[in-house]
Amino acid sequence: MVLQDVAPARLADSVHRLIGDYRSGAPATEPLLRNMVDATAYAAYRMPATHAAVTAALEQLPEGLAPASLTDLGGGTGAAAWAARDVFGRIPVTVLDQVPEALKLGERIAKGEGFAWQEWRLGEPVPGADLVTVSYVLTELDEDAQADLVAQASAAAAKAVVLVEPGTPPGYRRILAARDRLMADGWHVAAPCPHQLTCGMQGRDWCHFAARVNRSALHRRLKDASLGYEDEKYSFVAATREPVDVPGRVVRHPAFRKGLVTLQLCRADGTVGPALVSKREGPLYKAARDAEWGDRWPPHSD
Repeated sequence: MVLQDVAPARLADSVHRLIGDYRSGAPATEPLLRNMVDATAYAAYRMPATHAAVTAALEQLPEGLAPASLTDLGGGTGAAAWAARDVFGRIPVTVLDQVPEALKLGERIAKGEGFAWQEWRLGEPVPGADLVTVSYVLTELDEDAQADLVAQASAAAAKAVVLVEPGTPPGYRRILAARDRLMADGWHVAAPCPHQLTCGMQGRDWCHFAARVNRSALHRRLKDASLGYEDEKYSFVAATREPVDVPGRVVRHPAFRKGLVTLQLCRADGTVGPALVSKREGPLYKAARDAEWGDRWPPHSD
């Protein structure tokens, strides 16, 4: 089943139900994707945003990491698998999920790309890989199950773990809990934090970022949207076996005034606050003008 196989009214009904389920914030008592129509609806309205967010998170891993394999837990129709291929090239990918219809649709979309699709439930063995990803799955679980899933991802990964959640206060809190577990297991936070300390945004803000998603005509119609794009807000943590040196990170959109750029930075000492870069600073000012929300800062160690 692909998009043209589903009546538009059935597809829209499924999309609206799924949107309500995801926005409720309540742990799921059963799989949210109940049949092939739901899996198709999910692929139509959520895959583009999930792909964009996971791509942006994976791009924050150290340049020399070069994972040779990926296991994606709860990968559904394969958004994170495609993101990993876009970032790291044609590496072997295993997608695990409890919904067979999502796996079947993902396999059909992939059309022989070499992905492995495996039905899987929490607690069952996880194939080891250099990189393990978990995207938009913790939100569907209660706290105990979240901890179990993070523990399995931690144990299965050889080089890196990346977890992505919605960029909401609850999503951020789930990422913080996962971050704590990964550090307790000996992992080093590579992004977004430039430190291994307590998050400097706790209690007054939440750490999240945005990925731009171009909407197709179908995407706009299913979401009753008029704009040709959307900004997917997400929170994430990327952890590596080896420590990574990141002096700081831009955690909000830069603000511009004549001859001055204000960057809101998370720093290596755990503090969060503004940094002013004036035109008098020459190349640094030019870099600040080009900086975007989520970028490392300074952009180069020199």
